[in-house]
Amino acid sequence: MQLTVWTYEGPPHVGAMRVATAMEGVHYVLHAPQGDTYADLLFTMIERRDRRPPVTYTTFQARDLGGDTAELFKTAARDAYRRFKPEAMIVGASCTAELIQDDPGGLARALHLPIPVIPLDLPSYQRKENWGASETFYQLARALAGASAPAPGTARPERAEGVKPSCNLLGPTALGFRHRDDVREVTALLAALGIEVKVVAPLGARPKDLARLGEADFNVVLYPETGLQAAEWLKRTFRQPLVKTSPIGVIGVRAFIEEAALIAGVDPGPTLKALAARSPWYSRSVDSTYLTGKRVFIFGDATHVVAAAQVARDELGFTVAGMGTYSREFARDVRVAAATHNIEALITEDYLEVEAEIAKLNPDLVLGTQMERHIAKRLRLPCAVISAPVHVQDFPARYSPQMGFEGANVIFDSWVHPLMMGLEEHLLSMFREDFEFSAAAAPSHLGAHSGNEPAASGIDAAKTEETHSSQASAAAPAVWAIDAEKELGKIPFFVRGRARRNAERFAADRGIATITMETLYDAKSHYSR
Repeated sequence: MQLTVWTYEGPPHVGAMRVATAMEGVHYVLHAPQGDTYADLLFTMIERRDRRPPVTYTTFQARDLGGDTAELFKTAARDAYRRFKPEAMIVGASCTAELIQDDPGGLARALHLPIPVIPLDLPSYQRKENWGASETFYQLARALAGASAPAPGTARPERAEGVKPSCNLLGPTALGFRHRDDVREVTALLAALGIEVKVVAPLGARPKDLARLGEADFNVVLYPETGLQAAEWLKRTFRQPLVKTSPIGVIGVRAFIEEAALIAGVDPGPTLKALAARSPWYSRSVDSTYLTGKRVFIFGDATHVVAAAQVARDELGFTVAGMGTYSREFARDVRVAAATHNIEALITEDYLEVEAEIAKLNPDLVLGTQMERHIAKRLRLPCAVISAPVHVQDFPARYSPQMGFEGANVIFDSWVHPLMMGLEEHLLSMFREDFEFSAAAAPSHLGAHSGNEPAASGIDAAKTEETHSSQASAAAPAVWAIDAEKELGKIPFFVRGRARRNAERFAADRGIATITMETLYDAKSHYSR
């Protein structure tokens, strides 16, 4: 067992909560001690939902362990049905209550409630949150749609003439990264192809919606981490094909449209011609020295990491210096993708390993979760969030998808803006002697300089920087030559520290005692590869 401050995924019952909270008309009765109610805050505080999750906790305490905790669960389940009148109920135990072995499923069946009751057996000490969400959705789909399943071996009937092709969107949940907006964007894409979306699940679905999952012609798996298991069961049971291509980035969206159109038997041409993404032109129009070859490190869930690596290399011209995932169930997919970039994937749930890898690679940009945002901030590296787990700022009030053509535009803005624009770099180099751009100047919009205090000149700022440089270099293994120190002062102040660190690291790795101008530019060439 390892004590940790941060974790990428919670226990599997949190995944079950994500499914229950995403749906309508479903209630989750969770056998759990008093302290396990913390998970409510994930939805009310971080996702900013306007109501509590549909979860009833038994909230047993230490003194109850000597009594009948099974009766506590039955009372909680009975009361939850009377109070909330759900259309279906899921029951299970938290990681702590699992040790008591009260069998919530058997206890709930003994109540003979007049609604479907789906028991969840989630091994809390072997599995994590995304697996719990996937298993919960699978069990719900199997219990509710299974009643209408055809006999094994029955061929799927042909779609009637004149009937529009239809599909289900599977995988979006509560607490998902931009799931709400992705559903809207993909639904619009499919509508442009003439494909009707029958059910979106779990997000926004009711139990009666899950009961008719088998009516659609095929399924679109938006997030395999939570939707693939149910989709594969639907494929086996109802003979429904599935689309697994992730519509992230322009290339991904085009591939998704072509795959969906092929299964639906429609022409993708008009939709592909009506390209609504501005990101391809933006990528071409930006100074090539700004995007081309920028080294990125990518970490998160498998779906977003694999897609982000493709977008980074093939659409923005970045170099993928490192990538990895905490999703062990999908580690193979990430390893295969990493091999196409000639790198080895980092598969870990330990954020300290991720931090060590980022520090070693020293990339120009970090793409990751909320964890990587904190890591990059400490290492003073630009960062953009691309995957859950995320914090409150990544549940924006505005429309901000990651999928579809509009998602490609959002990705361009989110990834490129943390970096320094080439034109801005050129202008700042031209005006580096101006007082507003000196290292000693505070932000001009804050009015840091009063009328009685003249602003520091660029020359004074350079001297100040040289003084700081001399102090820093005194403690460094390598000594800075005077000409190299002056050349360093010409670099824009907001990247000067990075240039210094790179040069000193380059010199230390090669045993160079004095950093000259040649060393400075050799280091720049080395870290720009």
